[in-house]
Amino acid sequence: MNWNVKGEFIETCSCNMLCPCWYGVKELMVMDQGWCASAFLIRIREGTSEGVDIGGRSLAMITDFPGPTLLDGNGIGRLYFEDDAGEEQVREIEAIFQGKKGGPMIVLGGLISNWMPSVQAKIEIREEEGMLSADVGEFGRIKSGRLNNEAGQPMTMQNVGFAVALEFDDQTAQLAPSDSRWLDPEMPRQFDTKSGAAAAINWSVG
Repeated sequence: MNWNVKGEFIETCSCNMLCPCWYGVKELMVMDQGWCASAFLIRIREGTSEGVDIGGRSLAMITDFPGPTLLDGNGIGRLYFEDDAGEEQVREIEAIFQGKKGGPMIVLGGLISNWMPSVQAKIEIREEEGMLSADVGEFGRIKSGRLNNEAGQPMTMQNVGFAVALEFDDQTAQLAPSDSRWLDPEMPRQFDTKSGAAAAINWSVG
């Protein structure tokens, strides 16, 4: 299982800012609403898997956990691929982000007991005035804005549970309040988001 992925990992979730799950301490990881639904955008800048070029691809990932904490697991997940992604690209990226090929996604994938069938849809990404948004077909929109302080420096979390477990670059994630909305009728619930973070990833296995 040889693969590598370099890019950007953007998380938004239904908890208030800041989602307690980032801390990685079970006693603190009680979800604001008793459940948690998240919409992620992953932008793969460079990458290969088993000889397949997966660079330049973007995907969305949705997870829904019944709570009361993330570590109770029993989550439901789904991946959404660009409509022009090739069959081999979909196969390899799906295996990576469901945690089936080793690497950091084993952590999150291990908490999901039911992966819904992946789908392909048009993904349109826009960036303007510090805000990133991605429309994913008719399923929903991911919207994330990175926070900077008055000096223009990124407001970050370092060495927190998720940043370490998911092996973000420098074990650091930038705070990024969100305004996502997800409407997939096959997922357990429709939801909006407030919390969020963004980080660079540089993963490899093999």
